[in-house]
Amino acid sequence: MHNFRRATPDDLNALYRISLRTGHLGADARHLYADPKLMGHIYSAPYLKFSPDLAMVVERHGQVLGFCIGAANTRDFERRLEAAWWPGLRWKLQKPLAIKRSEWTADERRCQMIHEPEIAPEHVCKSFPAHLHMNLLPEIQGQDIGHRLLQYWMERAIGLGISAVHVGANVQNQKAVRFWQRQGFRNLVENAGAPGSRTVWLGRSKL
Repeated sequence: MHNFRRATPDDLNALYRISLRTGHLGADARHLYADPKLMGHIYSAPYLKFSPDLAMVVERHGQVLGFCIGAANTRDFERRLEAAWWPGLRWKLQKPLAIKRSEWTADERRCQMIHEPEIAPEHVCKSFPAHLHMNLLPEIQGQDIGHRLLQYWMERAIGLGISAVHVGANVQNQKAVRFWQRQGFRNLVENAGAPGSRTVWLGRSKL
């Protein structure tokens, strides 16, 4: 039996764990990273801190196995991170020394994202101001759990007055792209973010 609920501060370690175990195109990334918290620093922990009203988890037998998190206003969220989240991490984590991206390790790629975060294109944020992320551990993927968790998140979003939301997916993760398309998200623009971006942007305006 799966339970869907609001995330709490006690779920922070679970969010870090899930971010790492789904950090390689939806699969386990533990073999790629020396620092196991880098993925969570970017994709989950700041949402629990700065957007807790839109942080949801799914658990089974008391163990958190997935999350759906987001922010009501992407630009406001980016400003909050720039003021109160990224500076502390930048002080601890060095930018890559190598000039060529092809020479960066997985850790260095994420450190670069912390120093120079990718932001959603302006026209995406204008039409779809909210955004979300979802990650499910492999043991609950392909069981309609993602759809149910998304619906749970959407109900909360509607209650907060949100009417349009976007997601960013790695162009190489076609499984994720197809999932969002099945959930009513349509492709907006590809590779329109930071130089070298591999992000596909999708949006949904009818929650």
